[in-house]
Amino acid sequence: MPSDMNFIPKNISEIPKLDEESLKHITNEKARKFFVEKLGAPRLVLAPMVDASELAWRELARRRGANLCYTPMLHSGVFNRDPKYRQEGLQSCSTDRPLIIQFCGNDPNVMLEAALLAQDHCDAIDINLGCPQAIAKRGKYGSYLQDDWPLLQSIVSLLSSRLSVPVTCKIRVFESKEHTVKYARMLEEAGCSMLTVHGRTREQKGPFTGLASWDHIRAVRQNVKIPILANGNIQYLHDVAKCLEYTGVQGVMAAEGHLYNPALFQGQSAPVWEIAEEYLKLVKLYSCPSSYIRGHLFKLFQHIMILSENAEQRSQLAVAQNIDDYIRIVSDIKTRYLPFYEGREAWNLNEPSYNLSLPPWMCQPYVRPPPEEHLKKVQETQDKNNDLLSKRHYEDADGNMISRKKMKKLRRIQRRPTRDPSEYVKRTGEYCLLCPNPIGDKCQYTLCKKCCKDKCYHENMDCPGHRILVKTRREIAIKYAAQRENGLNEAIVENDENRRIDTCINSTQFMNIT
Repeated sequence: MPSDMNFIPKNISEIPKLDEESLKHITNEKARKFFVEKLGAPRLVLAPMVDASELAWRELARRRGANLCYTPMLHSGVFNRDPKYRQEGLQSCSTDRPLIIQFCGNDPNVMLEAALLAQDHCDAIDINLGCPQAIAKRGKYGSYLQDDWPLLQSIVSLLSSRLSVPVTCKIRVFESKEHTVKYARMLEEAGCSMLTVHGRTREQKGPFTGLASWDHIRAVRQNVKIPILANGNIQYLHDVAKCLEYTGVQGVMAAEGHLYNPALFQGQSAPVWEIAEEYLKLVKLYSCPSSYIRGHLFKLFQHIMILSENAEQRSQLAVAQNIDDYIRIVSDIKTRYLPFYEGREAWNLNEPSYNLSLPPWMCQPYVRPPPEEHLKKVQETQDKNNDLLSKRHYEDADGNMISRKKMKKLRRIQRRPTRDPSEYVKRTGEYCLLCPNPIGDKCQYTLCKKCCKDKCYHENMDCPGHRILVKTRREIAIKYAAQRENGLNEAIVENDENRRIDTCINSTQFMNIT
């Protein structure tokens, strides 16, 4: 392996193969045999990603240089009880190897049951100990198990002793390197055969993602006897080479970087439509939910869809439901930008370039702003809102300062400008005769609306002040019922008369015939 940290590989062939020097620290013979013989000593690995590392995307990744792929994270409890979920999670093909199926959960027996159902469909079972999302916190799985070491020991040891395939784990680091190393050793002693270390803490997510710590990963690699994969900060092929050199790990795993550029492991940046077309062809062979396809295309087209000229395609992609819709959208993008890609037309960008290193129609990573920048923007927004609140005041049409109550009254008048102000009736402060509520301003019985309504209902009365017209409506109902009854009687008489006439006519016709 080149010792120069500035070494930049031009293509996948320049990534050094594993040699005995790279494997010498793996003294666990079972783990070594599994990594080298079963997995083929993978250097470039596609990460497990929910709704993203489905079969079609895994096949795309393998065509583009990945040596090992993981399924999306599967919930062990749902996997056991839902046949459809299980069938989708186990979707694979003959070329989808080597493959590791990842599960999450917190019950050793439930996870064992799920792993037993899946072990014949993969080369290893992985336990997710790295998911930092809120749903993982509610379900107590992923990175929210990293503080419960006895539970983790029981899960790993039970699965490793009962399964016919090895057990691996994917973890996040702690703030302390020493505690992270102890954590990794605990999992190794429990039976873990390979460890993937994501160099971020549980709190590093969303706008606070920041950079992964390769120092933590290197510390783990130097203190365990099983294969280690590194995860974090992988956006280009030269990041792979730097990570391998700096940490000394056996392989590198890519997640978000691969979603934005599936040709990452090849050291290429292909046109977005080229990757999209290749992916959609695979989707035709290996179907997946429409939401997965939409998510992949939005990431591939991330930099091109933010341009105002593609607003229509962006809206169409958001509501697309079938493969034909996606193919048409990709074709539209290709038709629009292929002349620029081929150099037949000049590209003149009238909008901000967002500091892109390549034109927006090329696959390239999404660079998150650093957490400090996010916090700065949040603080600026809060200061702006506080400033507006402190300066808020109300004025009338002449610019005179008025109270908020006066302003609301003026707005009511503006909504009904033709109403005579004399119609407004001020409350007298008197109370209902039957309860402590204030009386209605125009009630002729000196009652509140509720008491007035009850009185009118029981005594068959009207109250024009409250617009309660019980007596009037009852009279109208009686009158309508009488008219309806008379109408029915007249209709019956008319029908009887018509029937009698028809009978006479028919009888006369019959007599004439005979």
